[in-house]
Amino acid sequence: MIYKRMAWWYWLATTFSLGAEMGGWPRSGWFAIGITVANMIHCAIADGRSFPLQVRGTYLVMLVLGAWRPLFFLHVIQLIGTSALVIVDYCFLARCLSLLPWNRKGALDLQKLKATFLSPPVRGSFVESRPATSG
Repeated sequence: MIYKRMAWWYWLATTFSLGAEMGGWPRSGWFAIGITVANMIHCAIADGRSFPLQVRGTYLVMLVLGAWRPLFFLHVIQLIGTSALVIVDYCFLARCLSLLPWNRKGALDLQKLKATFLSPPVRGSFVESRPATSG
């Protein structure tokens, strides 16, 4: 069950931290950064696979950039995305990263884009369970 996975708890804590930041507690954004660093370290030790670390690393970079007030909108986007991840297990960031050349096989075409963004949520790594596309 999804609730038993440690990664889910990291993402839930991050969601609450970002929500608190939106609610007027600005220091909680830094707490979200700390949780994400812990999430990355735990992922590197427990899993060590490249793709989950890419997702967490990109998320961390977005958190750090969003700490700068002109880019605060990134935290709003992250709150929406992380909420979707926690609630329905749909990670838009992972799906975007799966389209990078080093994470996919074959050419990038409309069919691959549709399969990437319109396929139902999956448990675990999207890259490993991504729907196959012909062509």
